[in-house]
Order: sequence, then C-alpha cells, then structure tokens
Amino acid sequence: MKAVKLGQSAHPQIAQALQELADAIGKVMGHVSEVSTAVPGLTLYRNTLPTAPNPCTYVPSLLLIPQGKKRVDLGKQSYVFGGSTFLLTSIDLPIISRVCAASVERPYLAFFLKLDMGMVRDILHSEEVHVPPPPVGTRGMVLGEATLELLAPCSRMVQLLCTPQDVPFFGKLLQREIIYRLLQGPQGDRLRSVATLADQSYRTAKAVTWLRDNFKKTLNVDELASMTGMSRSTLNHHFRGLTAMSPLQFQKQLRLHAARQKMLTDELDAASAAFEVGYESPSQFNREYKRFFGQPPMRDIQALRATL
Repeated sequence: MKAVKLGQSAHPQIAQALQELADAIGKVMGHVSEVSTAVPGLTLYRNTLPTAPNPCTYVPSLLLIPQGKKRVDLGKQSYVFGGSTFLLTSIDLPIISRVCAASVERPYLAFFLKLDMGMVRDILHSEEVHVPPPPVGTRGMVLGEATLELLAPCSRMVQLLCTPQDVPFFGKLLQREIIYRLLQGPQGDRLRSVATLADQSYRTAKAVTWLRDNFKKTLNVDELASMTGMSRSTLNHHFRGLTAMSPLQFQKQLRLHAARQKMLTDELDAASAAFEVGYESPSQFNREYKRFFGQPPMRDIQALRATL
C-alpha cells in the first residue's frame, strides 16, 4: 500500500498555534470521545488509545489533528498525518481510518469540519478568489501543511463554543474564512474542481453522489456515464483519478461498509446484511467481505464487538 506523509513543521509559531488549538479542543472535550458541536459541520474527537480500523465515508471536509496521529486508507493509498499536516477531502469517499498515536498523557485530539460546498462555490464566484484548475487525475483527498492563517480561524471556531449566543453569527463567517484559506493554499484546486459546474471533476462528483445514494441498485456504468454527460471511458478515467477506484469498486466498498455497519448495529446475520445492501449471492458477499476486511463477516463482527 502506498503511503503519503508530510513532514512536521518545526516553525515555533506553528507549534504554538497547534498547542492553542489542542488546548481549546481539550477544554471543550473534557473526558468524552466525541462532541457534535453547535457550530454547523464541526465535530471534535478525543482518544487516549489507538483505535481499530474503522470503515466509514468521509464527506468534503477538513481534518486537523493538533495532537496525535491518524491513518486513513483510500483504496491502496494510505495517508498518515497529524500535527501541522492536515487532511483535505473534497468529495464523498469510502475509507478506512484508525487513530495510530494516542495516550492518556497526550490524547489524540481532532478538529473535523464538514465543508459547505455551496459556500465554496459562493466564495469562488467572488472576483478576489482565483484558483487554477487541477491537473487531470487529481485525487479527491490530499495532505497539506497548516499555516498560521488557517489555524487561527480553526482555533477561534472551537473557542466560539464557549459563547453559544455568538455561534449563529460567527460560525458561518469562520467557515468562510477557513474555506478561503484552503482555496488560496496549494490544495485549493481540489475544492475548486468539485465545486465548479463545468469541470470534469464536478461531473464525476455527480456520479459519486449517485452511487452513494443508490449503492443497493444494480450498476450500469454506461447509464452512469450518460447521466454525467461523459463517455464510459472518460468517466472511468476521471472517477479513478478522483477516488482511486473504478465505479464498480467504489460501489462494492460502499456496500461492504454498509453491510458491516448493519451487522454491527442492527445485529443482522451475514446473509440478511448482504441482501439489504444489494447483493444477490451470500457466497459472493462472503468472499468479497473476507477479501476486503481480512476475515469472514461474523468472525470480523465478533472481533469488532470485543473491542467496543
């Protein structure tokens, strides 16, 4: 598996800004592990131990980890980050994530902000913002190095939680500032490509959205390509570039993630979960599940429950 890493910044001002963000998150979290905040789109996380691999879907978002480290696997590519290195996701992507550095002395602390793509488009329409188009095949997930200009509004957003009466006014302003900083940075082309209506990445994003909402249905790639206004080969090329997977592989991962969640939370057996997510053959589901998660469905679920 290919791993992507960026070096930790040694700049003392960056280190101080990261510490301020970590302190702000720690103050809000106390000893809980997850807080869905009053600021739209903002969720905070805390862990004192590394976690088991967790399959889920990342939405367009910014993930900053001022303390600790995380690993996110997208297809065959692995992103390891923390400290001054953030993860920017510009499109819905099925991933496997795990906290890989956390302790009681230095808990893992994370700032996860779901990005409002309507706000991204609104900012892009401003004459003051000019973002070059990305190269063809640009992935919808990328690591970046945090700047003081990006960390400052993130810290203010967390601190805003101490004055709930100010959230409705300042919450949106701070998200606009964060999006502006991301668009102006080296990774801004990712957000631009998905938010710009005429761009091929935007058309590919429509295919991703359709698959996410209809993963139980039988996939006809030609119909999917027609829906996005692209040829089958063009869709395959751009889809693989953006998501690291073909449409069929993408659908398969969505189905497997959904089935795993149903077995874990709804206590369905493997065959029932398979049918629920669109599989017609339980034996095919079992084969693909074992290939993807490393062991048969019920054994995997038993192991997961043992860690909860």
